[in-house]
Amino acid sequence: MLGAIAGDIIGSVYEWNNIKTKQFRLFRSESRFTDDTVLTVAIADAILNQGDYTDTLKQYHQRFPGPGYGGTFNAWAGSSNREPYNSWGNGSAMRVSPVSYAFDNLEQVLQEAKRSAAVTHDHPEGIKGAQATAAAVFLARTGQSKPEIKAYIESTFAYDLSQTLDAIRPSYQFDVSCQGSVPQAITAFLESTDFEDAIRNAISLGGDSDTIACIAGSIAEAFYGGVPEAIAQETMIRLDQRLMDVVDTFTTRYPSHQVH
Repeated sequence: MLGAIAGDIIGSVYEWNNIKTKQFRLFRSESRFTDDTVLTVAIADAILNQGDYTDTLKQYHQRFPGPGYGGTFNAWAGSSNREPYNSWGNGSAMRVSPVSYAFDNLEQVLQEAKRSAAVTHDHPEGIKGAQATAAAVFLARTGQSKPEIKAYIESTFAYDLSQTLDAIRPSYQFDVSCQGSVPQAITAFLESTDFEDAIRNAISLGGDSDTIACIAGSIAEAFYGGVPEAIAQETMIRLDQRLMDVVDTFTTRYPSHQVH
């Protein structure tokens, strides 16, 4: 999940200041973690401690006020309401990557991805975005090739992954829906040559940069066997100690598998 966090932090300065190029500084002084990181760590925490997803997401919202939560999530997390709110937003996909490491087969990963999504994002598109992301991470970490990952995602989730980044980029705009950002994030990974290139691809599209880079980074970490040391260090020093502790515990228990 460190790949997801790195993508979030690197993308954080470009979310409201889109760039349509791969040439940019990875880390700047204002690069910071956002809600993508907080909620990814919340899912990891729930898995580690066999916690309830609803309770854990609400606890993290309380512990980390203000990193940029979506308005509907903010209202839900700050209330006593435990019912999901039928979201199709990409929040379900950005936070799901820990699921892909903690479960041993694709069927379990898909089932758990749905559970982690449905506490808030119970709309079919919200669940689909989480499952597609989790499946891509799982297939990547278990040694499947890019053509195999692409074919599985297209046939199982009916996402169109035929468009190239060069075709998507010129007209792509801010879109927080799963259906308008998850396929683009997966394509950013598919066209990448290494972890850093996946992040650069994702951010070069514009749009919801931190989340697209978060999703692409989660898959790239699994496929390329980890996050490069320099990027990992820059990512970790920007984390709150409480977040860092969960990341350390989770990655020790569920390491990235070097399979390529």
